[in-house]
Amino acid sequence: MRKPILAGNWKMNKTPAEAVEFVRAVSPLVTCYPQVETVVCPPFVALPAVAEALRDIPIAVGAQNCHWAESGAYTGEVSAAMLEGLAQYVIIGHSERRQYFAETDESVNKKLKAALAHGLVPIVCVGEDLAQNEAGVTDAFVSGQVRAAFAGLSAEQAVGVVIAYEPIWAIGTGRNATPEVANRVCGHVVRGTIRQLYGDAVADAIRIQYGGSTNDKNIGELMAMTDIDGALIGGASLKVDVFATMVRVTAGLYPQD
Repeated sequence: MRKPILAGNWKMNKTPAEAVEFVRAVSPLVTCYPQVETVVCPPFVALPAVAEALRDIPIAVGAQNCHWAESGAYTGEVSAAMLEGLAQYVIIGHSERRQYFAETDESVNKKLKAALAHGLVPIVCVGEDLAQNEAGVTDAFVSGQVRAAFAGLSAEQAVGVVIAYEPIWAIGTGRNATPEVANRVCGHVVRGTIRQLYGDAVADAIRIQYGGSTNDKNIGELMAMTDIDGALIGGASLKVDVFATMVRVTAGLYPQD
């Protein structure tokens, strides 16, 4: 059974002090569920403080982005090398990065390779917008994004990547793909594409999250699906009680041995 992973993407929210206050409050509520991997992804300025606060606590830290270059004249960017020791995960290709900051399939692939080279676990985001969804091209578009992201990766590299299917039309809108629809895309499209690229062993082992207006009310239905292995959580991860409830509900579906 694949270990579920719930990752809170705080986006541009929380000062370093607020971030530390959050992790101190939430840690006793989620670390009692070791069957769920819990990750928090604060803004860059809060990473050092959060990493220090969680030094001896089994909650992983993730960055929200990284650059593909080791260093150089890229004002305002942060390289994967700079994240070593601060984060274990890094979100790559989030739809907001693609929409507002001109991320492309090519840059996502380069960033993914840079992250892996520095021992970070990429959470690679894929997903269609409303027009693509309504046009019935979801499968082809999402499969194409997966193929582009994984171009040039070996099976050994691919199996350690986390993929997040996040339909753009469901992010922050209150709209949510039904559990059945989300499961079909995660399984048939995303996992199916990985199966074509790398075979059964990698496809069966790789973890695929769902993201898009996930919260404490719908997490149980989503996590009960066979091909959804976690959630990339936006606004709901900013509230201690809501995020903790999502971890607890997920843990109830994955009892400890």
